Amino acid sequence: MDGTIENFVIYLHDVKKTSKNTEVSYERDLKKAAAYFKDQGIEDMCEISETNLNSYMLYLEREKFAPSTVSRSVAAMRTFFQYLMKEKRIVQDPSEHLHPPKVEKKVPEILTVEEVDLLLSQPDTRTAKGLRDRAMLELLYATGIRVSELIHLRGSDLHLQMGYITCSDEGRERIIPFGNAAKRALESYFKGAREKLCPGGACEYLFTNCSGSVMSRQGFWKVLKGYAKAAGITKDITPHTLRHSFAAHLIQNGADLRSVQEMMGHSDIATTQMYLNAELYKMKDTYAKAHPRK
Repeated sequence: MDGTIENFVIYLHDVKKTSKNTEVSYERDLKKAAAYFKDQGIEDMCEISETNLNSYMLYLEREKFAPSTVSRSVAAMRTFFQYLMKEKRIVQDPSEHLHPPKVEKKVPEILTVEEVDLLLSQPDTRTAKGLRDRAMLELLYATGIRVSELIHLRGSDLHLQMGYITCSDEGRERIIPFGNAAKRALESYFKGAREKLCPGGACEYLFTNCSGSVMSRQGFWKVLKGYAKAAGITKDITPHTLRHSFAAHLIQNGADLRSVQEMMGHSDIATTQMYLNAELYKMKDTYAKAHPRK
């Protein structure tokens, strides 16, 4: 069963050109489903029926998994069984009538400009780690890239003097500019930290952990959480918070949706429009607090 899933992930990467995030998420969801079916006496994913899938969806619902988690699991299942059909491993797709639950789009948590400034001032730039962390945070907020994209940036993706990075997502390359604050932080990182963390440039990635290896998402999240706590920020900060804040602040300051969509790498502009909703939510909240006739 695991072998079939692994071959599917290879297919996603080589043929569908999916992002690393999609591959990791789909593999995790499918292995979770495979464990469930194994407990039900089904050893081969090719033997799964529509009834089995419906049973698994009910199990996820019963265990109170978030609708977004169930929705992603449905997407993984449908793509997986389409792959099995393509490989002629099955003659009928059991996921054909599988539909994801309705996922309510929440207004993302967004930091104020003052909170961003406070957060970015936390790293101790007298140390190599602090210089690295400051450069990572500045670049993340300056470009709005995903944390997975940040930690997998290579040296060749950075064009420091020109002030932009190139970022690949699902086979599409996008160019994202950054400002002087990020440029200064990167210059300080190269001058005072890069050689200490990555002697001789042995690691191809732009940022490394303290052992000179590629940093993990979990590692960066711990770094971010630590600085948020030190800054006294009580909002629920996630690795996506600076990305959300980047987009919201651009739109608040007059950037057009198409430009923000391009920088964020959104395939559908409707995804970018949620930051307009965030701004509307902020205005309504301000109105409710300030207007004399509420």
